[in-house]
Amino acid sequence: MSTPVTQIVRPAGAGHETLYVGLLCLFILLAAAGVVAWHGVSHEPVAVPAHQLDARRDLTPAEQGIYADLRVTLDEVRLLAEEQPKPVTPAQLASEGFAPFAQDASSVSRGGHAWEMVQSSYVGLSQAPEVAGSFLLRVNGPDADVWINRASSASTPSQMDDKTLAAAGWQQVIAQFDTGVTRQHRH
Repeated sequence: MSTPVTQIVRPAGAGHETLYVGLLCLFILLAAAGVVAWHGVSHEPVAVPAHQLDARRDLTPAEQGIYADLRVTLDEVRLLAEEQPKPVTPAQLASEGFAPFAQDASSVSRGGHAWEMVQSSYVGLSQAPEVAGSFLLRVNGPDADVWINRASSASTPSQMDDKTLAAAGWQQVIAQFDTGVTRQHRH
């Protein structure tokens, strides 16, 4: 019989493999950082003129809700205007339950606006200007814009042109679509 032979098999060294994997991870991280730095864009907010407010940055939550309701209800106003010969009144919109014209708990908590129609515009004077300012939805054919007046003495304007509205303390609400809006931190 032959004598037993013991053969020792050493494990493969993991040192070189670990080094290569670590270098590969480092390369991937550096490449990703380079791509982000190369394609990064500064998100400086664009200043708006004094007679305008940004809908996302400058309005309170209650005012943002009313603004959104007005923009949505505008489509309904246009559809109703096609169906009937007479103008669509705030009372008609309220009776059909369209916000912000309907007098419900939501409208009361957002300022309790009293709506009226002046020319082809809808004016909602706020009963609680500390919660939300007074609003004006100006409808000019296919175009429409929203104005706000936060003064407690806000009144229904006699003329609906930009100059008169701005002189009476109304500010046009505009919506700027930039990617930096959601990343803005106010302290």
